[in-house]
Amino acid sequence: MKLAGLQKLTLLDYPGKTAATVFLPGCNFRCPFCHNAELVIGCGKGSEADFPNVSEEEFFSFLDKRQGLLDGVCITGGEPLLQPDIAAFCEAIKQRGFAIKLDTNGSFPNRLAELVEANLVDCVAMDVKNAPACYAETVGRPGFDVSPVAQSVAYLLSGTVPFEFRTTVVREYHNEARLRELARWIEGTPAWFLQGFVDSDTVLAGENILHGYSPEELRSFSTSLQEIVPNVEVRGI
Repeated sequence: MKLAGLQKLTLLDYPGKTAATVFLPGCNFRCPFCHNAELVIGCGKGSEADFPNVSEEEFFSFLDKRQGLLDGVCITGGEPLLQPDIAAFCEAIKQRGFAIKLDTNGSFPNRLAELVEANLVDCVAMDVKNAPACYAETVGRPGFDVSPVAQSVAYLLSGTVPFEFRTTVVREYHNEARLRELARWIEGTPAWFLQGFVDSDTVLAGENILHGYSPEELRSFSTSLQEIVPNVEVRGI
């Protein structure tokens, strides 16, 4: 397993738990607003990583020293489910007594289900990028077939594992109508978080290309969307 970075401690990534976050490289999407461009197109560190390019041996040595001090591990990317040995990696973490939260874009529903049903994942955070009709544009993949993402949405909505949906809201890709269409797609979710886009020099499209909404505008979207998804919240403002 190739690791692209390690954040030793997070109090935010795994709700209710103290955790470490490990970054895995590579992604099958090319979302222009992605803030981890180095992970998507190369093997650089995650934007929040304390230690870039940590070895698997170093990672597990770190975990062994944190038993009893950390509750869990967040596995993020990139897209972790691209990794062929992700199940063995999760199993090694679980054997050390840590809970696992998996971040995913939902494009590998079978792999997601396999991990959940093998009790290798305790919590899932899935990015839902936009309304289905706008998905290909939003993820930077012309002609992208959204059906695998739809399968992951349906699987999580079945209640097999605790989960949340989250959407990064970008002025160039989202408006109230599109967000309401997305809300109808994920209706019934126990948790949906809207995240404001924050520009930086690590954004895939480049700096000063895309734009976010103001906190007031995000709150206005949230109020409208609560008619469909009562549990929608704005995060990070």
